[in-house]
Amino acid sequence: MQKKSFAGEIVLITGSINGMEAALVLWDLDGEGNKETSRLAQKTGATQVFVYHCDCSNREEVCEQADKVRKEVGDVTILINNAGILLGEKFCDVSDADFEKTLRVNFFSQTCKAFLPAMMTCNHGHLVSTASAAGLLEITDYYSASKCAVIGMMGAIDSELYHAGRHGVKATVICPYFINTKLAKGFQTESPRILPVYDAECAASKIMDAIQKEKFYLIMPLTSYFFAIKTKNSPLVSIPAVNPVTCTQL
Repeated sequence: MQKKSFAGEIVLITGSINGMEAALVLWDLDGEGNKETSRLAQKTGATQVFVYHCDCSNREEVCEQADKVRKEVGDVTILINNAGILLGEKFCDVSDADFEKTLRVNFFSQTCKAFLPAMMTCNHGHLVSTASAAGLLEITDYYSASKCAVIGMMGAIDSELYHAGRHGVKATVICPYFINTKLAKGFQTESPRILPVYDAECAASKIMDAIQKEKFYLIMPLTSYFFAIKTKNSPLVSIPAVNPVTCTQL
């Protein structure tokens, strides 16, 4: 299968990923983290890097920064929604504020609406959203619900693009089990061979490959997909457990 090139694309990432030979636009609340990502991106081949401070869960700020990007950089052609939070509390124990925060960061921070119209106009672009295998497995209460919403939204967008005849605009949804970032330090799985915790660089490489091959789903590992089928057919099926900690996915 021929892989598409990132050359000449304008890639906006709400989070961090490396290795794209393209103009990168980075959005994050963490100013220092954004600068570090910029440095690493340039080191690994990015031709231009533009850094913006943006709270992706704030609609007004997203629209404001999106307009700024269009004026200063150009129309975004590849959008990677990468923000996410996991607080690790049980449904009955979570505060209303944390419940709303999880939905706001994991679902309402999806910035597709700010950039999709321009992609549809020129029939060229790619929307990517990082969901989670938890959105398929439904094992961590409200976190799973927030990621399930992302999966449903991306499926609906993909269908809408198809029926609108915008076949040049692609959609990809990433469903990793868990990724070993510094914020996920201490996260453990009881069955690492079946449901491994991925190294961040390995996960980033798989994500880039899925985008270049224009896959709709990237499920890591694929075993989580089969667990999802079994749990939907039989809620008594046992899934290898993880120790919940406060963490943010890749």
